[in-house]
Formats: sequence, C-alpha cells, structure tokens
Amino acid sequence: MRIITLMENTQEEEGCAFEHGLSLYIETEKHKILADTGATGAFAENAEKLGVDLSSVDMVVLSHGHYDHSGGILTFTEKNRHARIYMQQKATGDFYHGERYIGIDRRIPDLPQVEMIRGDRVLDGEVSLFSNITGRRCFPQSNLVLTRKINGKEQQDTFDHEQCLVIKEGKEQVLVSGCAHNGILNILDRYREIYGGMPARVISGFHMMKKTPYTEEEKSLILETAKELAEYETVFYTGHCTGDEAFALMKPVMGEKLVRLRSGVQVM
Repeated sequence: MRIITLMENTQEEEGCAFEHGLSLYIETEKHKILADTGATGAFAENAEKLGVDLSSVDMVVLSHGHYDHSGGILTFTEKNRHARIYMQQKATGDFYHGERYIGIDRRIPDLPQVEMIRGDRVLDGEVSLFSNITGRRCFPQSNLVLTRKINGKEQQDTFDHEQCLVIKEGKEQVLVSGCAHNGILNILDRYREIYGGMPARVISGFHMMKKTPYTEEEKSLILETAKELAEYETVFYTGHCTGDEAFALMKPVMGEKLVRLRSGVQVM
C-alpha cells in the first residue's frame, strides 16, 4: 500500500501547495483511491508534482459534507470521468459555521459519477465504508459551533453525514477518517463493533483546533483521548483540523504512535 498526503494545512515537500483542507492518495493492490479533495483544486497541482496520475484513480471517497474536503471534486472530474465518487446521502445537507456556509458545492450531487450511500457499504474484499457513529466519549468541543439547517431551522450538527474508509491489506487494516467530527474514540468503538480488534494505522484529523485558548476541560478531554490512543499498538497520523496546540499536548503522551501529516508527505 502507498499513501501520499496530497493536501494538508502545512507544507512538507517544497513547492507543494497547502491550505485548510485534506486529501489523500491511496494505492492498493486493486485500487487507486482518492480520500477527500481538499478545499480547492490545488490538490491536483500537488498530485502532478508528486507523480500521482489522477486519471488512473478508480474510486473517490468523501468523508463528510464540508467544503474543505470536497472543494476539489469538480476539478477532479475534469481530469477523470470514470471514477466512482462515494458519499453519504446526508452529506448534501446545509452545513454552517456561524453564518458561513461550509457545505459541499451544490453541483456535486448531480455529477453522474456520484453514488450516494446510506449507512455502511462493503465495496469489495479490500475496501469498505462505515458510518452510524453515535458514541460521544471525548466529543470534540470545537464541533459545538457547527450547525445544519433543516427546513430553514438551524440545529446542532450531529455529523451523521460522516463516513470512514477501511482498507484491508493482508492481515492488517488501515482506517481513514477525514476530521473525526464524531470523536476518534467513538469512531474506533464503531470500528471494533464491525471489524473486531484495532486497525494497524489510522489517518485522521481529530477536530480539536480552536481559534481561542483551550479551557482546562478541553485540555483534559484532549489528554484523555491521547492516553487511550497510546494504549493501542496502532500508529495515528494526524493533522488538518487537529491543530498544532492539540498535537503538542498529545505528542508527549503518544510518542512515536502519533505522526504529523503535511502536504507532500508519503505516509506509507
């Protein structure tokens, strides 16, 4: 398996674009997968620089219905008209951060390549998707400012539009989640319900980033999360919405089990 970070908030490879967004290229024995597409078409420029041929991708997975993960989809479809694009049906909702619309481009659902999913889906023996994450242990507090509008009425976003990608290689599995809005511990709980055990690697933002200082309660939740993750043999690759301050809090607890993502980094 080969995994390359095509887009993240920070730069590793000189000349690679970076923005508030996430995109991963995943090459397996059977598939060439794009997990999210960043906030704009800039991920495609990075792909070219890094030697990734987007025209050969056969599968796109959208982790959830926010612009910073879906913004490059229209650019992608200009280069590739055959790859299936998998998203949860609820990812087409009206999502907001305050007054700002942060949902997907409203043209995306009408693309002929898009396949809407309700709940979990096994795509083949190598790739599967899961959702229905309902636990709320160590729920990211930065979620509380995110809402959705249903019939014109604003409600707290429940993130039922979030889905996770699982890739099997031999006896190991890799779990990919865009932002882990539902909380990485709750995602892992749901993973164990379906697959048993733990994945060998997890690639995910943790959605702990804040523009204002953390409260002591928020710091405690971050450290509690780090302590539980450190108990597993799993290696966690994180960035994007995790935030530098949260990463700095978690790193001393998790050591080599926590690795920073950046644009241009080859994870595997």
